[in-house]
Amino acid sequence: MKGIIKDAFLLFVITLVAGACLGAVHEVTLEPIAKAQLAANTATYKEVFPEAASFEQTDELKAAVEAGAAQIAEQGFGNVSIDAAQEALAEDGTLLGYLITASSNDGYNGLVQISAGITAEGTLTGIGFLSISETPGLGMKASEPEFKGQFTGKAAQTLEVTKTAPSADNQIQAISGATYTSNAVTGAANAAIYFVENCIGE
Repeated sequence: MKGIIKDAFLLFVITLVAGACLGAVHEVTLEPIAKAQLAANTATYKEVFPEAASFEQTDELKAAVEAGAAQIAEQGFGNVSIDAAQEALAEDGTLLGYLITASSNDGYNGLVQISAGITAEGTLTGIGFLSISETPGLGMKASEPEFKGQFTGKAAQTLEVTKTAPSADNQIQAISGATYTSNAVTGAANAAIYFVENCIGE
C-alpha cells in the first residue's frame, strides 16, 4: 500500500514539474510568436495596399465593425464576418482608403481570412491572405497571383464567381476544382466592400 502511495506521489510531482515547465516555455515563446505574426500581417497589408505608408485602427472603425456585424450577416455573402478595419494613410497622413480584414468559414477546409484594400475612390487595391489552409494544388491556388490578382483594380461592387472566363467586370473566375474556396474568398471580399460602402461613417 505504501508503495502505491509513494508511486502516486512521485507521479504527481513529475506531472506538476512537467506542467510548470510547459507553462514556462509557453510564456517564453508567446511574445516571439506574436511578433512573427504581426510582421507577417504587416507584410500582407503592404502587399495589399502598397501606396499606404501606415495603417491605423481608430475607435470609430472598431465601433463600425461591432455595429455592422448583423448587417453584414444579412447580405447573403455566406458565413462571413468583418474582423477589423484600418485606415490606409499616406506619408503625410492623408486618408487613401481602408484596409479591411474579413473572414469566411465557407472554405473547403474551413476558415479563410483575407485582407482587402479599398481606396477612398472605391477601387480594390487587392487582397492578401492572413489565414488559409485549403487543399494543396487546388484551394491553395487562391493565394497565387493568377487568382487573387483578379481582384486588383476592380470597382468596389458586389463580385460574383464564374466557372468560365469572366464576361463582366464584377466577375471572378473560379479556381478549377476549388469552387468552395473561390466562393469563400469572393464572399469575404464582398463583405469588405459592403462594409466600406455602407458601415463606415454611419
